[in-house]
Amino acid sequence: MSTFLDFEKSIADLEGKIRGLEGLEETGDLEIQEDVNKLRQKSDQLIRSIYSKLTPWQKTQVARHVDRPKLCEITDRLIEDFIPLAGDRLFGEDHAIVGGMGRFRGRTVMVIGTEKGNDIESRLRHNFGMARPEGYRKAQRLMKMADQFGIPVLTFVDTSGAYPGIGAEERGQAEAIARSIQVSMDLRVPVIAAIVGEGGSGGAVAIATANRVIMFENAIYSVISPEGCAAILWKTREKAQDAATAMKLTAQDLKELGVIDTIVEEPLGGAHRNVRAAIDALGDAVEAELESLAGKEPGELREDRRNKFLAMGRVNGLS
Repeated sequence: MSTFLDFEKSIADLEGKIRGLEGLEETGDLEIQEDVNKLRQKSDQLIRSIYSKLTPWQKTQVARHVDRPKLCEITDRLIEDFIPLAGDRLFGEDHAIVGGMGRFRGRTVMVIGTEKGNDIESRLRHNFGMARPEGYRKAQRLMKMADQFGIPVLTFVDTSGAYPGIGAEERGQAEAIARSIQVSMDLRVPVIAAIVGEGGSGGAVAIATANRVIMFENAIYSVISPEGCAAILWKTREKAQDAATAMKLTAQDLKELGVIDTIVEEPLGGAHRNVRAAIDALGDAVEAELESLAGKEPGELREDRRNKFLAMGRVNGLS
């Protein structure tokens, strides 16, 4: 059964009718088959109409959909011979960040990403994609390994933010995030980051400081969640919709602002409705960006990355 969002009630009603008639198709009644086909066409048109004018808050809901592509699905489909690498060699293993080596369309790559999980058990194991300091230190270790062997780095971001627990703070959460950004900036290999769901706060930037940042069209990327922003500015989370609009967190806004480089189109009705097609489109975008960086020298890659992020927020040449 599909999981429908609040604004998809009309789609849910229509697809419920389709499922009811599909059970009768076995009778061979041509009129029923014709009715089902008409309803399917109507459903596609309705989905296309709704998704062509999503508000920032509705995009936030889509970005958080439980069925959106997860890192494990992305690696299964895009990365051959994936070998997970665990531990930060300082404290322990953090399952919120998954990393390892494999082959992407003929290239050896280092993959690093946040994993939210897809059921209660896996979500608890991966801490809902909220990494602790050891997760970011593992990411640093893998980035340095990739740099040592001249291997491109691919990162996939889907997190509401770094874990804010006391233990994480005691072990240096802020320092770990800052150090991850620093390590990313110093890499001499191509780095491609993909925002596939939520890109929340420094927990996302820690592994998204890349030469090229690509983003699914219904993903979000911001310094804080809309609920968090509303709680600070209006002292109530009920203003989250207003916050989402003001924050410019959609892929379209961020492309215009120069924060991201490429928007990856999703299948009709969002990536959660056709995960395989969405992942394939993501793979094509990653491959295109890798090709565009293939001829650059190590020093040039590092300099371009630094200049890219230093230029953000400048107005008329002033920072």
